[in-house]
Amino acid sequence: MQHSTHQTELAGKVPLRDALRALLPRTKEEMKLDLSERVDRSVVTLLKQATDLFYGGRVSECLEASEAICDYSWEKLNTGAWQEVDKDWRRVYTFGCLLKVLCLCAAPGEAAPVPAALKVCDMGLLMGAAILEDILIKVAAILQKYLSGKRPGPAPAQEQHSIKKARKEHASAPDMSSERAVPRLHCPSLQYFREHHLVPERPVILEGVANHWPCMKKWSVQYIQEIAGCRTVPVELGSRYTDEEWSQRLMTVSEFISKYILGEPKDIGYLAQHQLFDQIPELKQDISVPDYCCLGDGEDEDITINAWFGPPGTVSPLHQDPQQNFLAQVIGRKYIRLYSPRESEALYPHSTHLLHNTSQVC
Repeated sequence: MQHSTHQTELAGKVPLRDALRALLPRTKEEMKLDLSERVDRSVVTLLKQATDLFYGGRVSECLEASEAICDYSWEKLNTGAWQEVDKDWRRVYTFGCLLKVLCLCAAPGEAAPVPAALKVCDMGLLMGAAILEDILIKVAAILQKYLSGKRPGPAPAQEQHSIKKARKEHASAPDMSSERAVPRLHCPSLQYFREHHLVPERPVILEGVANHWPCMKKWSVQYIQEIAGCRTVPVELGSRYTDEEWSQRLMTVSEFISKYILGEPKDIGYLAQHQLFDQIPELKQDISVPDYCCLGDGEDEDITINAWFGPPGTVSPLHQDPQQNFLAQVIGRKYIRLYSPRESEALYPHSTHLLHNTSQVC
């Protein structure tokens, strides 16, 4: 095999286009979305036409149609409040992203633009909704494998020093008297935890629960960069989300680490409350859902797993979450200040709907 085709054929294995095609339904009739009447009939027709073009081998025409689908549905996703966006429009966007990725990677005999295709995939995962049994996650996994040969090697000495520095530096935490500190328990029984903490809503630090997780030994800034560096994620820019200058920007994990973790930027970048583990299952294999989570009111599928990754000095304003939380600290440290729900009025929550769960004073 020639070295120039290593992106489309990996180590003599199945060509990329064939590996992706194997994920699809065998017939175009099976590759169909059942959409509500809220989706324009013209868009439904365009989806069918684009599918026919792809299965008919007319890749360049399908690429144009998929881009039109993405552009039109993108406007729908960005009109009004996010919680009011109809899920079917998110599914349409995912379908457009899927077809675009397939077209980008369909060229035989030449290097497919895998990084560009993976970015399209991530946009579908970030903004869309699951279709065809979460096919986009499977597509992203294949694309990432084909990029694995492009992962950077060990960081140079200067960068290694910066990584160690990033781990060790931290913002100072105030001194706390023992009576104000959250109590600690070592792996309590489920019954004890439920009776003494979950039901009476008493916070507690559970020690030893995550010691066996692979992430506790494997994870480092360099490891995250190697595993997830090419993936696109939303990054919060600004010291806290209540500030007027706060914003968000999409960038790769490598860009985020280089600029905001290892670099010395003027502003703060924070990968906050992002479902990174759904986006990158390879990282999800390094963690576990604690058994204590089964004591909640919802089903297992109602458990959401989010990731927070930021430099020293990152601050989340005082706020109240609608769900119970388990926070696991893998790298670094975090100072958390808790107030009883009985003190809510004294913490002056914002009057606006968008920030109704956030304090004005902390």
